[in-house]
Amino acid sequence: MNTQNKYKENTFSEEIEENINIRQLIEQYLYYWKWFVLGLILAITIAIIYVKTVEKQYKVSSKILLNDKDAGGKGDIASMMDQALLGGSSLNAEVGDQIDILKSKRLITKVVQKNNLNIEYFDSKGIVKKQLYETNSPVKIILIHKRNEEVLNDDNFIIKVLSNTKFKLENKQTKDEKEYSFGQKITGELGNYIISPNHNISENIDKKIILSITTVDKKVAQIQKAIVIEPNSESSSKIINFSLIGAVPEISKIVINDLVTAYNNDIVEDEQKLTQTTSKFINSRLEIVSKDLSDSDKNIEDYKVKNKITDIGSEAGIFLESAAENDKKLLESTTQVQLVNYMSNELNSSKTNLLPSNIGLDDKAISAEISSYNELILTKEDMLKSVTVEHPNVIKLQEQINDVKRNLKNSLRLYKNNTQTMLNSIQSKQNQIEGRIQKVPTHERGFRNIARQQQIVESLYLFLLQKREENEIKSASTPQNIKIVDYAYEDKIPVAPKKIIILGAALILGFLIPFIIIYIYKLLNNTVHSKEDVEKAVGAPIAGQIPKSNISIIENNDNSSASEAFRILRTNINFLLKNTNDSKAIFITSTTSGEGKSFVSTNFAQILTMSGKSVLLIGADIRSPKVLDYLGITSEYNHRYGVTEYLSSKDVSMDDIIIKKPANYKFDVIYSGQIAPNPSELLMNGRFDEIVQYGKQHYDYVLVDTAPVSLVTDTLLLTESADLTMYVVRAHYLDKRMLAVPREMYTENRIKNMSMVINDVDFSKGYGYGYGYGYGDHHNGNNFFKKLFKRK
Repeated sequence: MNTQNKYKENTFSEEIEENINIRQLIEQYLYYWKWFVLGLILAITIAIIYVKTVEKQYKVSSKILLNDKDAGGKGDIASMMDQALLGGSSLNAEVGDQIDILKSKRLITKVVQKNNLNIEYFDSKGIVKKQLYETNSPVKIILIHKRNEEVLNDDNFIIKVLSNTKFKLENKQTKDEKEYSFGQKITGELGNYIISPNHNISENIDKKIILSITTVDKKVAQIQKAIVIEPNSESSSKIINFSLIGAVPEISKIVINDLVTAYNNDIVEDEQKLTQTTSKFINSRLEIVSKDLSDSDKNIEDYKVKNKITDIGSEAGIFLESAAENDKKLLESTTQVQLVNYMSNELNSSKTNLLPSNIGLDDKAISAEISSYNELILTKEDMLKSVTVEHPNVIKLQEQINDVKRNLKNSLRLYKNNTQTMLNSIQSKQNQIEGRIQKVPTHERGFRNIARQQQIVESLYLFLLQKREENEIKSASTPQNIKIVDYAYEDKIPVAPKKIIILGAALILGFLIPFIIIYIYKLLNNTVHSKEDVEKAVGAPIAGQIPKSNISIIENNDNSSASEAFRILRTNINFLLKNTNDSKAIFITSTTSGEGKSFVSTNFAQILTMSGKSVLLIGADIRSPKVLDYLGITSEYNHRYGVTEYLSSKDVSMDDIIIKKPANYKFDVIYSGQIAPNPSELLMNGRFDEIVQYGKQHYDYVLVDTAPVSLVTDTLLLTESADLTMYVVRAHYLDKRMLAVPREMYTENRIKNMSMVINDVDFSKGYGYGYGYGYGDHHNGNNFFKKLFKRK
């Protein structure tokens, strides 16, 4: 049961200590609350100024749909599922390829050059310059002849409108300034150009316009980085979304709309190239076939004239019916062989590399191979617009073209052989039929041979005419390759600057920056702050904490926090001395000078006399005496004998050196005396012990103000006479590394019965727990907040 109570008490003590530490940490930062308020005000002010002055950014969006071509063909953009089934790219990959084309430097360069987007206009009015659309600018530049594209890199000009006809041009780089007339040709590093008034020039007199000119490549790179082109969220969708954020929505709309137009025109140009190649092939064949047809007609005419034939009877009608069907097959086979020969010649001798498509070959596999071959040729031509023939992708593509070309030759050869075999079979059957009509007159057979040749040529001629008409119709129709779902439109609400985010960030930074600065300051400040620092470093008991105070010595009936601190010190010292009634000698020392040991000595003597005790205060720091200074009686008693005189001469008695209750003080004082040249030797002669023993015989307390232990050895020579030593450490003064000195003194027991006194503690900064519970000062739960708002 006792063990459980002890455990509960320890747990409760730990919780209280943890709460106190947290509160102490908060109070340390709340001391600087004005800095936090100032930081928040500055941050919010800067954020508001930024939001009000920065140029607003608007989002412009658009949407297009990739269309399939006519149902009979396989388009360059769509035919996604067929390509996937044939082992080609999937739908997502195909849409991704089109997005890469849309974001290509080649297409965006066309848009930039068409609209002169590398030339920007800005209104210089206000803190931040505001970009203007060209049509909204009072003036515009017209480049007549550029000398060098590189000269345009980041050239800035300031144009000041002087009147309806005059303006002043200043080059920001060279600082050259000159007056010109509107429309006057100007020659400079840019080349030849003119500045022209745009609109409402009379309303913009004395207005300054900043003209920024960059290279086309740099502007293209900016647009490529800014524009967002992405597919729809659905995997099977062929919709492409565009978005562009900029200060001028009109410019963003132009970029997106013209980019879509350039993309569509690019596809149309590829289709027109294929159509023109097919048309050229058909026309060349028509010229040859037309001549053959004319020759056939002339042969029939000559044959009839020569043989005097006007009308051929139907005496072999039965045989002719059988021969008609065979002739039809013979005609079809002969036509296919002729088309194969045409296509083979074109494949071997074509300079354009493109082959005519859909010319009437019955073999669908050959037609598909021709389409694939043409698609590869167009892809290569498109790729060569941005790379050279040595590029790996071009080499790889050429290898694919060669493979398809070899396969196409093999297919044509195989198809020709099959067709020729069929033709030979038909011819054999034809010979059988002709054997049956041997009785037909020789003229009839000759006429049929000539007529048959004419019919073949005529059929081929009509077939080519039909294909030429189909090709012309296809060229004239030019079906749309894309469908614009939404033309570029702007969001009326700007996307930047985001007021809520900026103000939220300002609040965070306004609080965080002062916190970081204070934290770094505390981190770099290596002085002692509180008793916790001393407890961790030294380990000696803490007798008391003396708060920061402006008084030099406390007065009677004083209820200040300093007096309360010394009363607590008096209680703790009595506890350390085990509350005996014997006279005690208490030594007061410190690590270095300036830590307030004389202040503690004089005030502790004062507080002891308030409790009715007799006290003798001895100034034993014979190197730097300050006791009389703190008591304010230096001028009255500095001529008296003191410790130095007593130690150096046996003729000086104790009555000669004791100052009986000087001024209004109720304790006696022994002055340190004159500064001696050999203080250490004097302290070693043994007579100082006589002073202490005399004091212990006649007084309740003997307080000895000694020298700092880290500077001289005087104090260590006297410690054997001490019943207790108060080691004074001044907060915010002594470096923490110097705490190694009292730790060594304590651990090695070089100072007798040592206890620590923390002096000059700033409780208002949250170090320590304060002394607000003294007389007349009622401490309650609201005191924490009272200190916050009363702090100056």
